[in-house]
Amino acid sequence: MTADLAILAIDVIKYDMQLFEFINSGMSNPIFDAVLTPARNKYIWIPFYIFILAFVGFNYKENKLYFYVFAALTVISSDQLSSNLIKKTVKRIRPCNEIQLEQVVVERVHCSTGYSFTSSHATNHFAVATFLFLSLSRYLLLFRWPILVWAGVIAFAQIYVGVHYPIDILCGTILGIIVGYIFGTILASINR
Repeated sequence: MTADLAILAIDVIKYDMQLFEFINSGMSNPIFDAVLTPARNKYIWIPFYIFILAFVGFNYKENKLYFYVFAALTVISSDQLSSNLIKKTVKRIRPCNEIQLEQVVVERVHCSTGYSFTSSHATNHFAVATFLFLSLSRYLLLFRWPILVWAGVIAFAQIYVGVHYPIDILCGTILGIIVGYIFGTILASINR
């Protein structure tokens, strides 16, 4: 049984590396370079975050403090779980630092020396997107699904630029959705 799990783990890692290579170098094109590389830059999204905070300030009236507190708890929890608990426990090397991949990785951004699993970009953005999806659903009916697409584009961009494997993104996405769901559900129950 243990040998079967080890073989399965090796196969998953092998396919993860192959999928990474396909996305990172096989899908290379000028449009993705122009869109995905800047999309993963957190500073690009500052106007969006300011808009959301202002939107809540104008529309939430008496419960806006709850929104701000739970939004902060969502971001802090997702980031700490991914960056400090999981990454420092698993210690997976980033693909852009992986010796086996040095001939094939297309580095489109600076490669951090930090660890890869889980992707904090995926975790944090899916936590925020899920939190917004749940907590602002009555205000953002048309924009609920695009918020999840927004998080998905940022997460996918992490593979494309060469800093994360698909498994890092998948697990970061799941973790982010869980964190966002917890805090978004709590806030939604307060606002009833």
